Amino acid sequence: MSTENEGTAVPPAPSAPPVPVDAPAASTPQASEAGAPTTPIPPVPPHASGSAQGPELVHAGPAPAYASAEGGARQGASGAPQQHGQGPEGAWPPPQAPGSPLYADGGTGGAGGAWGSDYQQPAPKPKNGRGGLVAAVLVAALVAGGVGGGLGYTLAKDNDNGSSTTLSASDSGGSVKRDAGTVAGVAQKALPSTVTIEAESTSGEGGTGTGFVFDTQGHIVTNNHVVADAVDGGKLTATFPNGKKYDAEVVGHAQGYDVAVIKLKNAPSDLKPLTLGNSDQVAVGDSTIAIGAPFGLSNTVTTGIISAKDRPVASSDGSGSNASYMSALQTDASINPGNSGGPLLDAQGNVIGINSAIQSTSGGGLGGTSQSGSIGLGFAIPINQAKYVAQQLIQTGKPVYAKIGASVSLEDSTGGAKITTEGAGGSDSVEAGGPAAKAGLKPGDVITKLDDHVIDSGPTLIGEIWTHKPGDKVKITYERGGQTHTVDLTLGARTGDS
Repeated sequence: MSTENEGTAVPPAPSAPPVPVDAPAASTPQASEAGAPTTPIPPVPPHASGSAQGPELVHAGPAPAYASAEGGARQGASGAPQQHGQGPEGAWPPPQAPGSPLYADGGTGGAGGAWGSDYQQPAPKPKNGRGGLVAAVLVAALVAGGVGGGLGYTLAKDNDNGSSTTLSASDSGGSVKRDAGTVAGVAQKALPSTVTIEAESTSGEGGTGTGFVFDTQGHIVTNNHVVADAVDGGKLTATFPNGKKYDAEVVGHAQGYDVAVIKLKNAPSDLKPLTLGNSDQVAVGDSTIAIGAPFGLSNTVTTGIISAKDRPVASSDGSGSNASYMSALQTDASINPGNSGGPLLDAQGNVIGINSAIQSTSGGGLGGTSQSGSIGLGFAIPINQAKYVAQQLIQTGKPVYAKIGASVSLEDSTGGAKITTEGAGGSDSVEAGGPAAKAGLKPGDVITKLDDHVIDSGPTLIGEIWTHKPGDKVKITYERGGQTHTVDLTLGARTGDS
């Protein structure tokens, strides 16, 4: 379903599956995220540098919206809005009430201030006696021009010795070749390897997102929430900038990571995968180039910089359990609904991240939907993590998550990630024989650091853990009884989102 511009509502985007659970955890709220409505990001203390967490509870604060093209109210086949149910206490708060959309003149779309207002002929300016002066100046200019022209003709005539030279202007304004290092050069090379994805469920719900070519076999990497509606019998298509459209199928999807891989049916033989960079080497201030389909406007290129690294982000549609966690790259490149799943490139054209979520102010977007546009706070999944996840999905069809084997509170906090006293359904909060138990962690311990990354909350811990692979050894700093302790811990593994 394509998104139309200028005053038409953006179609709803795919819903993301529930938050994965790797160890006993508190109950999670309900949500129906499909990669679109723009909702706020959970507040993160400025001192926090990392973000990680286990798939068990839902952060109590607001979350950023997924950046896929979809309306604020989901619509069924009939087109009637469907209201989201309220999640249980402690769930992600529902999206704030949309405000009046802002227009180019700064108005709110009220009578006389919206686009399409009647044109008013400006009133004629009163005569003030300056017309004579203007005419005099004009005559003087014409006289001067005439004198100059005559003088030029005379000089040319006097110097004419019988031979003449004909001068002609160049037909070209110069070379239009774009250097590889320019934004235009990067875009020219990368655009043919990006696609606009349209996902539609069996009930007609869906939305628009973006993806990019991962290999020559036809695998396309995108966000989970972009394709979620098409997972169970829905329709999925991918369109290249040259207009060629291909049917596609979901190979695997990871709700917690918000990464998915689809494969083109009857893929062309000339696919050119984008070159993957190294997101660990990205520095704040590096140039960025984002490609996507904001509000359905396919093949849009925007630029910016890396504004921050290791930003703890738990993104959600604002209604509950459909949250994903990442230790994100933050960029001010313009990212809007429809950019989800698109590549974030460096100045050389290497993919350094997958655009996934945006911070948004409350209020209406184009067409009166509850979506808002870019305010310069976009978040991308680091490509090093996304590459690992994509490879797992291609090989097995299921994601593999690193875990510590303990349930942590996801309530707002600045003191760390507290291990709960009880897990989901009354189970133990520390998994017997799991990594945390082996390291000596107990209920009530507050984890404040993972390696050198400060941990300010449960979501931050989960996002930071998920930047690692199962089997990695990490150093955990925690507080117990007013004392600080440090232990080494080997991360365990959990397969699948359920």
